[in-house]
Amino acid sequence: MTATADISRREAWLMAARPQTLPAGAAPVILGVGIAAADGVFAPLPAFAALVGALLIQVGTNFANDYYDAIKGTDTEDREGFTRVTAGGLLAPSAVKRAMILTYLLAILVGVYLVAIGGLPIIIVGLSGIAAGILYTGGPYPYGYYGLGDLFVFLYFGLAAVAGTYYVQAVDTLAVGLFPLGIPPETISLSALLGGVAAGALSTAILVVNNIRDRETDMRTGKRTLAVILGYRLSRLEFTGLVVVAYSIPVIFWVAFDYTAFVLAPLVTLPLASRITLVVWQRRDGEALNPALERTGQLLAVYAVLFALGLVVPEVA
Repeated sequence: MTATADISRREAWLMAARPQTLPAGAAPVILGVGIAAADGVFAPLPAFAALVGALLIQVGTNFANDYYDAIKGTDTEDREGFTRVTAGGLLAPSAVKRAMILTYLLAILVGVYLVAIGGLPIIIVGLSGIAAGILYTGGPYPYGYYGLGDLFVFLYFGLAAVAGTYYVQAVDTLAVGLFPLGIPPETISLSALLGGVAAGALSTAILVVNNIRDRETDMRTGKRTLAVILGYRLSRLEFTGLVVVAYSIPVIFWVAFDYTAFVLAPLVTLPLASRITLVVWQRRDGEALNPALERTGQLLAVYAVLFALGLVVPEVA
């Protein structure tokens, strides 16, 4: 984690934003768009706004984690993860905090359009998503320090992201009127919820790799992630279970719903998932798990694209 003197300010900001996380942030939206297109409710403008909003929340959360972990003292020299710019002295804490606030404000600005379409449900999901990003490591009770990070990642980077993307397209396509106070009929489907489970499982798997890598340093700094609570073996079982769940969902789509075999396209990434799982079971050091962490994010992105294409291709063929 040691910062080097030759890192420019621009490079430091890129490190703080963590652009390598953006494909994983976009993946649930891509899947939500694919499911909406398959169901005949695709709407380009709401889909694009959902994507931009999701990426802004992702970057804002990256800034928040960098800032709050540094000021709470949980990012130490012993940490084996990627360089954190606040703890590493590359950027002033106040500058990172301002960037976090500005990014979240931009997400809210984009959200105004989605709120006009989606109404009260989008206000609840959007504001709670921003709050979840801040409170993961910030506030008086940072839930990421108490074993709840996995649950919130599953909910917000899975269920909420996929179902929310589907919802804003459906309400626009079905012309239910501006600012609905509830969830209008046929604007959330079972397939969107199942897609959220798939995206949530792989999104959470990314966090599991991160927390297995950091388990020893987290224990010393009092950060009780689920990996700290469960230990290595159960955390690895959690990772494996999440992967199994993710790869079961396309099969469920094929067997239980009226989708063609194209929906099984994500299964071509199983060899990559297996190799990552093997590394997670065999290693606990940053040298091995940092690449595994990036590959899990890439796995989620490719999985989501293939899943979306598998849903859409039969519709346009």
